[in-house]
Amino acid sequence: QSFLQRFLLWADALDPLLLLKSSNEITRTRLLIQINEKTPIEPTQNNQSQRCSNLLLFYFLFKSSVHPDTDKIIPVLFRPPGRFPSVKFCVLVSSVQRQAKHSFFWQFVFHTYTTAFTLVNGNGTPKAEAYSLQQKQLFLGLGAISYSACVGALPLAFVNRYSLKSSLMQLVVRKLLPAPLFGLTSAFTVAMVRSPEFDNGIQVMDRNGKVVGVSKKAGEKAVMETALSRAVLFGTTFFLPEVLMYCVQRARFVKNPRALGPVRMFVVMSVLAGMLPVSFSMFPQCGEIKRADLEPEILSSTEETEFFYNRGI
Repeated sequence: QSFLQRFLLWADALDPLLLLKSSNEITRTRLLIQINEKTPIEPTQNNQSQRCSNLLLFYFLFKSSVHPDTDKIIPVLFRPPGRFPSVKFCVLVSSVQRQAKHSFFWQFVFHTYTTAFTLVNGNGTPKAEAYSLQQKQLFLGLGAISYSACVGALPLAFVNRYSLKSSLMQLVVRKLLPAPLFGLTSAFTVAMVRSPEFDNGIQVMDRNGKVVGVSKKAGEKAVMETALSRAVLFGTTFFLPEVLMYCVQRARFVKNPRALGPVRMFVVMSVLAGMLPVSFSMFPQCGEIKRADLEPEILSSTEETEFFYNRGI
């Protein structure tokens, strides 16, 4: 699939109304997909169009509600359609904070949710032994969340501590720094909480879906692609509204200064809503890795030249 095709699919799969579907409806959807794929139909254009429409509707619900590795139904808050409703308030509040303590709190909440989302929607290959994996991911996640919240609040703490009131310092700390900091810390939390995929590897499959082995290189590629997409998502969400609001103020589109707050909120929400399908579409969820990039022990068991894996989101 091209980027545009992936974007259009995710734009439909991120429909918040899909969150209203019950577990029974999702289970029935899974069965209907299997039945539609196996049932022959008369080769008429109307039947084919209707079948494609049904499959697409089933696919959107399935893609947004079921983990591709474990086939388990994802909790409502951590499904892709729940991403925007769950994170929008934290993004808004974090973007307007002026006190370091408040900024730390809201960034801690923000990174807690995004870390939990990463855990739920990551690759399902690494297995736990006596809960050691869950404990490791829990400690890594808590460490990454605390570190990221501290890093995000540090510039405000520095400015408030030393009473730096210059316009240049205010511009740097309040307008320029949040975007790269949120982008880097978001990528950092992904890399930390999914680090077992580096250590243990993830399953790779051939073109027919047969598992041919577990690859650490594929795990590294999956985590780095997801971290990059997360950095682009939140880096752009904090950077682009500042540019757009600067243009709005320079062009004097908004006459009343009191209206700038609501306008800014609308711009932030619009950018976040637009960037979600963009970030999910940057890389295919079913990632591809070449034969030359895999470990020799996997190559010795197959003659395939292309392999696939679940990247996670």
